[in-house]
Amino acid sequence: MSEVHRNVVRVIDAGRALGLVVEPRRFPDGAKTAVDAANAIGCEVAQIVKSLIFEVDGEIVLAYVSGSNQLDEHKLAAAAGGLTCKRVDADVVREVTGFPIGGVPPIGHATALRVFIDPDLLLHEVVWASAGTWHDVFPLAPDQLQRVSGGIVVELKRITKSRS
Repeated sequence: MSEVHRNVVRVIDAGRALGLVVEPRRFPDGAKTAVDAANAIGCEVAQIVKSLIFEVDGEIVLAYVSGSNQLDEHKLAAAAGGLTCKRVDADVVREVTGFPIGGVPPIGHATALRVFIDPDLLLHEVVWASAGTWHDVFPLAPDQLQRVSGGIVVELKRITKSRS
């Protein structure tokens, strides 16, 4: 077995400190996107936790969104009590979390961030989150995700209009 990446060790340690057992699974071909992760794991795309970092009126916030949903930036801004919401670049993601885009876990961040959780993640017995790299993920119950992240459950899903 190959050596465990230092980011994964950080996530395991952060989990232990929070009373969460993190059992990472490594996928050498990567799990960078929600679809890639679901295919590798063998679960529904909706069970993948997408960790999305945005700036709302100058504050960096984190949204956990179901892999099958798109984030509505207006809803995130409103949930955070702001007016404007914009994506941040990869350097900001790494600076505030300590992890790369595509590898941001729900715990072990370099900076404490306000967290908002898509309620669709709560519809599953198990969800899958990044364990610190594009290749490593771990399962947890949605209530554990909410507890360890201190996240607020709020509607974040973009509603697309169907064409008739």
